Amino acid sequence: MSTQFASAHAVTIARFEQIRARTEQICRPLEPEDTVVQPIVDVSPPKWHMGHTTWFFENFVLKPYLQNYKLFHPHYSYLFNSYYNSVGNRVQRDKRSTLTRPPLQDIYNYRAHVNEHVAILLQNLPDKQIAEILPILELGLQHEQQHQELLITDIKYILSTNPLMPAYFSKTNPKTPQTSATLAPAFADVPGGVYEIGYKGNEFCFDNELGVHKVLLEDFQIMNQLVTNGEYLEFMQDGGYSDFRHWLDEGFALVNTEKLQAPLYWVEQEGEWHRFSMHGLEKVDKNAPVCHISFYEANAYASWAGKRLLTEFEWEAASQVHKPGNGNFVETEFLEPVAAAPTAEVQQLYGDVWEWTYSAYHPYPGFSKAPGALGEYNGKFMLNQMVLRGGSCATPESHIRTTYRNFFHPDKRWQYNGIRLAK
Repeated sequence: MSTQFASAHAVTIARFEQIRARTEQICRPLEPEDTVVQPIVDVSPPKWHMGHTTWFFENFVLKPYLQNYKLFHPHYSYLFNSYYNSVGNRVQRDKRSTLTRPPLQDIYNYRAHVNEHVAILLQNLPDKQIAEILPILELGLQHEQQHQELLITDIKYILSTNPLMPAYFSKTNPKTPQTSATLAPAFADVPGGVYEIGYKGNEFCFDNELGVHKVLLEDFQIMNQLVTNGEYLEFMQDGGYSDFRHWLDEGFALVNTEKLQAPLYWVEQEGEWHRFSMHGLEKVDKNAPVCHISFYEANAYASWAGKRLLTEFEWEAASQVHKPGNGNFVETEFLEPVAAAPTAEVQQLYGDVWEWTYSAYHPYPGFSKAPGALGEYNGKFMLNQMVLRGGSCATPESHIRTTYRNFFHPDKRWQYNGIRLAK
């Protein structure tokens, strides 16, 4: 093995072990019964997440590259394939809660089996195979980090639907960020001009970040902090959910159909708003960023405030002009957004909450899908979704970058989605 690949090989093995262990760490506070619940189609049972991320390595790494590899179970591809049509049939997304079997312990055994065989595969491989396998292995690790974030948000939703509203963990972590009073929000300038958009480095990125291209932007300004719960509460108290003038038609129809009057997880008790958090039900912190809102709600708030949302190109340009700052990521183990520091600098471009943009999720110029099943990873979802930028308190810090493009349908609220205003 050459020195070049030996170094990359060692780093990948260490990351593989750390990331795989992190998934199980996330699930450790759960009871076995928690791991099979699927309250809505968007939320997958934790047990399924653990199986699916393991299937990814078995199907795309071990089967094609480890000679004489024996599948852990012949039916697991059917159970844990997510959306790869080219791989074969699968349990449909809305039926994942039916997987009471295999037992949870079998899933942990499956993970251990695949981990062991990946380690065997990575030992003493020739350079040619290492060069071929490492990019696929890295995609698998990035994919598992995405599912770790989904695990956290899905667990939160699952626990919120339990009548006991159990806490995921207590609010006693010494790493817990301290909320504080914030300064009045201000707007920061971003000069107009031609900006390069898209990933142009040499490290990993997803295919939807590729296709570096130039965009022409006018001068604009961005709010130096995220919209807070207190600011959003003013919108609510001013009749924001009932005033059609601020809403896109589809959004207002959703508000009326679903009887929406507050962000997801907000509960009014004795005239005071509380919210379900990973620490249980607690009073709304008015200084913390508002989250768990749809694109429709974000856009309606911006309209009410006399401002607008950024486009994804403006967001990326702003992050080139202003340092993203020290956001709150999953590594704090707090798992909720926290108030910005009292400073006039632009804050929380990274971390705390994903920021809705007014940009449809479309391919960049020159985009091309990878051959085979991995080509289904992003490309086929480039329609009817909106782009979010910046990461959240459930995102691994090593996973986010300026060019990272998240995307969801505009009605989705269970992710840590929030608002940054522009004008």
